Amino acid sequence: MSINEDSQSESTYVQESLFDVGPDEEVGYRVPIACQVAGITYRQLDYWARTNLVNPSIRTARGSGSQRLYSFKDVLVLKIVKRLLDTGISLQNIRLAVESLRDRGVNDLAKLTLVSDGTTVYECRSNDEVIDLLAGGQGVFGIAVPGILKELSGTISSFPSERIDDFAEDNVVGLDELAARRKRKSS
Repeated sequence: MSINEDSQSESTYVQESLFDVGPDEEVGYRVPIACQVAGITYRQLDYWARTNLVNPSIRTARGSGSQRLYSFKDVLVLKIVKRLLDTGISLQNIRLAVESLRDRGVNDLAKLTLVSDGTTVYECRSNDEVIDLLAGGQGVFGIAVPGILKELSGTISSFPSERIDDFAEDNVVGLDELAARRKRKSS
């Protein structure tokens, strides 16, 4: 089933998570950490945020001096986007895939395998769906989201994070890289 189809088949069997699915939604990561963990550049992250591909769900940038704060799920989606780009999927088709993933929780994402024929991205929730897709000649490569999630959970725990209640909105004084460059340039 295509990830951008409206109708979704639901399985009655629900598999429990085999591993911790990351920190709670009250924890966020600043831009440098999100870039490093997702394996992307600052320019990619900035472009994706400005074009609403992947927005920080905890805190968006509000002018010079404010810092975006990405949740664990945001960083997971960034890693998925990076993997899809690496396989040659167009940004337009990645946008369709991300739109379908946007409203899902981490636990829902942990049950998916994304398979693509190079153009369309399909979501599979079971081994049978993957086999059916491959048998139909549609799948060329797959991205196992549980594997990315497990890798991310292990990696991100060694990086600094912030709790939402650790900062006040009017107390933000850190400068992001772009704001720091602008300040140096204007001096």
